[in-house]
Amino acid sequence: MIENRNAYIAATIYAIIIGLSFMFVKVTLTVATPLDTLAHRFTIAWIAATVLFVLKKESIKFKVTKKDVLRIALLAILYPTLFFAFQVFGLVHTSSSEAGIIQATIPIFTLIFASIILKETSTRSQKIAIGLSVLGVMYIMYMNGAGGTNTSLIGTGLILLSALTASLYNVFARKLTQRYSLFTITYIMTLFGFIAFNGMALTNHVINGTVHQFIQPFGHWDFVLAILYLGILSSLGTSYLSNYALSKIDASKMSVFSNFATLITILAGVIFLKEEFHLYHIAGSIIIIIGVVGTNYFGARGKSNEKI
Repeated sequence: MIENRNAYIAATIYAIIIGLSFMFVKVTLTVATPLDTLAHRFTIAWIAATVLFVLKKESIKFKVTKKDVLRIALLAILYPTLFFAFQVFGLVHTSSSEAGIIQATIPIFTLIFASIILKETSTRSQKIAIGLSVLGVMYIMYMNGAGGTNTSLIGTGLILLSALTASLYNVFARKLTQRYSLFTITYIMTLFGFIAFNGMALTNHVINGTVHQFIQPFGHWDFVLAILYLGILSSLGTSYLSNYALSKIDASKMSVFSNFATLITILAGVIFLKEEFHLYHIAGSIIIIIGVVGTNYFGARGKSNEKI
């Protein structure tokens, strides 16, 4: 029970960090391209992971074969590579509110993929709770005016792909977290992101003859603070937290916390961007929380007589 409690605490912290990350991504995109933002983000994440590697002397436990690295690298294609690439490029073409609506589909996709791939079972009550949580997110976003006509098809499609890759990651990571240590998975995933995004960004600059622009964003303090948050907490920290949570709880339960992250995104807008806060925010927040709690409660108490 203590391990499960810690897993839920990790999932909650994960949701808070992810929820705030949308705001920081918007800050970085004001002075850097999406590829440069991703490259710098994972450079910071890899440096931080390497420092931890050295300080904790993880090399004693860090024993993996080429086959192990390949397995984890395949997972890293989904997260962080595709997930963050689709997310950042999607945020260029759409608002965070519109992205929040689409991200709310993660629990739905995860539940479907988990039942097919992992053979995880879910109760009817869990499905209702997940739907309730999704409804809460969509209600808040709709009331915020995200249901307007200024929707970018490209942005919507990219965020949807981000949701799909996040769902597949939740499913496949469930198996790997039971086979390898959390630090091993997190380090290799971060290294993969560092190599992939820096390779793409530098290649793009070489082709366009703009290599000198690669480090220019670090001349802006707001970018530096935002990229440190995204690199250390949002990239490295969330990788470890999500891997830990997925090693203890079902993928379908973990995915519901993505809706809680959307709630945090809204609160960040109210507190830091001085956006208005209405009664429908409170109503939607209550619905989301009930959905998150309900999914996990019914998963623990109702499986025996409601499995589908």
